[in-house]
Amino acid sequence: MAASRTGRPPVQRAVRRPAPRPSVPDNPLRRLRTRARKAWDRPLTAYYLILGGSLLIIVLGLVMVYSASQITALQLSLPGSFFFRKQFLAALIGGALLFAASRMPVRLHRALAYPILAVAVFAMALVQVPGIGMSVNGNRNWISLGGSFQIQPSEFGKLALVLWGADLLARKQDKKLLTQWKHMLVPLVPVAFMLLGLIMLGGDMGTAIILTAILFGLLWLAGAPTRLFAGVLSVAALIGVILIKTSPNRMARLACIGATEPRAGGADCWQAVHGIYALASGGIFGSGLGASVEKWGQLPEAHTDFIFAVTGEELGLAGTLSVLALFAALGYAGIRVAGRTEDPFVRYAAGGVTTWITAQAVINIGAVLGLLPIAGVPLPLFSYGGSALLPTMFAIGLLIAFARDDPAARAALAMRQPRFGRKRAGGSRAERVPRRWNTMRRRASAARSSGER
Repeated sequence: MAASRTGRPPVQRAVRRPAPRPSVPDNPLRRLRTRARKAWDRPLTAYYLILGGSLLIIVLGLVMVYSASQITALQLSLPGSFFFRKQFLAALIGGALLFAASRMPVRLHRALAYPILAVAVFAMALVQVPGIGMSVNGNRNWISLGGSFQIQPSEFGKLALVLWGADLLARKQDKKLLTQWKHMLVPLVPVAFMLLGLIMLGGDMGTAIILTAILFGLLWLAGAPTRLFAGVLSVAALIGVILIKTSPNRMARLACIGATEPRAGGADCWQAVHGIYALASGGIFGSGLGASVEKWGQLPEAHTDFIFAVTGEELGLAGTLSVLALFAALGYAGIRVAGRTEDPFVRYAAGGVTTWITAQAVINIGAVLGLLPIAGVPLPLFSYGGSALLPTMFAIGLLIAFARDDPAARAALAMRQPRFGRKRAGGSRAERVPRRWNTMRRRASAARSSGER
């Protein structure tokens, strides 16, 4: 070190460092929002929402069917688990249909459109044949399969309209024919009106409303002009008004909207009012699973159309909000699948299935809450009824197949490997090492190549 003129060593000056910037306080809400946004944008989000949400709805529905149907079964001199066992069997068959539909390629779904439509139309016409069709609660829409098993063909008409309508519109879009209004309406609207006519012959207004919602959903996705859409909607509304005005039973149901007394304006509103009583007595967390009072003969159809009321009584507001959240997640996932695909058939079919399940859930829950007239439609995947459960689970399998068919989701699924599993035998010894250690080797080699020691 060089000395100064005075013989003293030079004074070392301290290096000036920049002042530290003020730290931005960590916002947990912002971090949570960022993580949630990243999770929603992942390729497999729709796949997991559809699969997980539908399975949760089905499992919770089985639990509530068992709880809500015990008293009804005992009143009919049947075992307490009678309705639950039938619903569980239907869920097993529906699970096989769901798995098969989720593994089918899109071209096979399109190939099944016309056969399913033909079978549905034939079965719906067979209902009107004396000695084959049978009436349940005033509606002639059932075919007896022997014993206690029955089938409602109109439920399969919903699936038929979705598949056939999606295939029809997709083929016309490929040929650039949807810009002409006659190609958009024909033959979609006439075939839909034929299905509606077969349903209304049996008097099932609720299923007809769901089928009409599917038709409008397909027209909306096809880009129907506002005037054309409004024209078809006006015709359907006029027919609906006529059908309601000419039926005292439907007029009575309309008069029970918002009723608070069992006899409102001369109409029998017993079911609607006791559904409100069940929801009101549930509170926040409910009276407990199996502890419903209204299911003891006070609330008709407690395990079918009004199972949501029993859910509110036994599981409270928390249980009903959970069911609503699951249906909302299912609807969001269906819209996401329809919005992100480039295949027109997938877009129309996913939009039709989402419209079907969402509209039916809104109509059922709205009737239980007293906001809509009682239409006699079950809560999808939740209420008792194998005829409604089987086609709905097949439709869920469609959504799962479409979510898996997305290119980004397909790549993400292909990259998924069991962390601790071994690959198939036949490869080298290094290939049979668990994937975790292979990953660690790659990281180590990358570190050595970057100059680390």
